[in-house]
Amino acid sequence: MSGPLDGVLVVSIEQAVAAPFCTCRLADAGARVIKIERPEGDFARHYDSLALGQSAYFVWLNRGKESVCLDLTQPADRDLVLAMIARADVVLENLKPGALERLGIDLDALCAAHPRLIACSISGFAADGPNRDRKAYDLLIQAETGLASITGAPAEAGRVGVSACDVATGMYANQAILEALVGRAASGRGARLEVAMFDAIADWMTVPLMQLEYGVRMPGRVGLGHPTIVPYGVFATADGRQLLVGLQNDREWQALATRVMGRPELALDPRFATNRARTQHRTETDAAVAAAIGALPRDAAVAALEAAGLAWADYNDVGGLSRHPDLRRIAVEAAGATISMPAPPVRIGGQTRVAEHVPALGEHTEAVRREFGG
Repeated sequence: MSGPLDGVLVVSIEQAVAAPFCTCRLADAGARVIKIERPEGDFARHYDSLALGQSAYFVWLNRGKESVCLDLTQPADRDLVLAMIARADVVLENLKPGALERLGIDLDALCAAHPRLIACSISGFAADGPNRDRKAYDLLIQAETGLASITGAPAEAGRVGVSACDVATGMYANQAILEALVGRAASGRGARLEVAMFDAIADWMTVPLMQLEYGVRMPGRVGLGHPTIVPYGVFATADGRQLLVGLQNDREWQALATRVMGRPELALDPRFATNRARTQHRTETDAAVAAAIGALPRDAAVAALEAAGLAWADYNDVGGLSRHPDLRRIAVEAAGATISMPAPPVRIGGQTRVAEHVPALGEHTEAVRREFGG
């Protein structure tokens, strides 16, 4: 598949989610991605068998790659990887901290030997931090960064329902690699990159952290509400549907109060006229909005919100996403089956660029051995 990264060789010693997410996007952009797997395979291959017998995570994150099975404890296989890296543009890894070095693959030394190489390590915690040697998985980072503490309903914390920490880290790694490729085109020199899951989510946690440190209050859990914008939440309609209504400013509150709720006096009431005031009177504000939305069937409520120029959403479950008219899909081939999944979000010239084949375990091992002399 052609793309802007045609001719870029990526060698990835990867597993699970974060690094595979990064290299999947590189493959979509046209890079040749050689995925190094242990003899039993990336353990994400075995998370489940729900995608027509394949792991849903693995099918999602490994399209467009070449699978090469190696035992890096064996000198011949390690030397093969070193030969591949010597010709690579990018090498990426997310093994347990220190594991690659113990196998005799030192990315710092390789960058010194190959100045154009871009080498990226993904870890749970920063390599120079006190927790650098700890294993880290998605939910552990959600807990460690405080993300879980602000997720869920007031009575109970919850996990973000997808692997947000892994995906965020993979995105940051992808961004850093692309920046390094642009930088190398100008300078001729590669880069040594490190991306920590903790750092990725700490960045996402900037606003609640500032709210705590400068607002002198602990951010709370508000379920499907918003901690600092009111009204912003789910309201039931007269026919039992649920709509999420969200405002962004006081002008929108005036439109909601006047044109949807039929209570223009609330637009100027000092308890509700500003977002700060509504936040302090959250219960009363939400009750007034709930009464107005609850008096209307779903379609009438949507029509009123649209006429007032206000934002709304249906509160869907995953089944609702599956049937959603805006859901764009791609078809990916894995183990002879065609699997449908959401399309990548970026379109170029109106088109979606995507690799379409998920490799079988070790599918490319022998061809790569011949090519790189292993």
